Amino acid sequence: MRCAGRGHTIIEMLVVMAVLGILASAAMPLMELTAKRSKERELKQSVWEIRHAIDAYKQAYDGGHITKTLGASGYPPSLFVLTAGVPDIAAAGQTMYFLRRIPKDPFSANAVTGIDSWGLRSYSSTPDQPKAGADVFDVYSTSADTGINGIPYRQW
Repeated sequence: MRCAGRGHTIIEMLVVMAVLGILASAAMPLMELTAKRSKERELKQSVWEIRHAIDAYKQAYDGGHITKTLGASGYPPSLFVLTAGVPDIAAAGQTMYFLRRIPKDPFSANAVTGIDSWGLRSYSSTPDQPKAGADVFDVYSTSADTGINGIPYRQW
């Protein structure tokens, strides 16, 4: 008696490969969406951290912990000051820090540092036309992309 080989034909293998290809091509957009959502979550968290530190600096300035300068708005002169710290005049000159590090904009180029990845808005500029100036009132993403929600990242 002869034993017939029980294997798969080439056509069966091609059908299976075609089905797997279709499933893989359907999964790619879902993976891209998941990666974009993750970056958006990181952007939202980073913007919140920096804005919170800017507000804490302003509160310390208004509370008399930072030396007041004539004509100054009370906002930090740069993002670097938030990590470098400033002397607390109410506590015998101890240094006050507002951030451990400046988070990087997740949508900026990889070679850019955390400080250089953000757009800066001074207190004297308008929200519609943000411009850097003598202080840092707000930060925004410099990315020209639009979020999943339809709002450009610059407006987050």
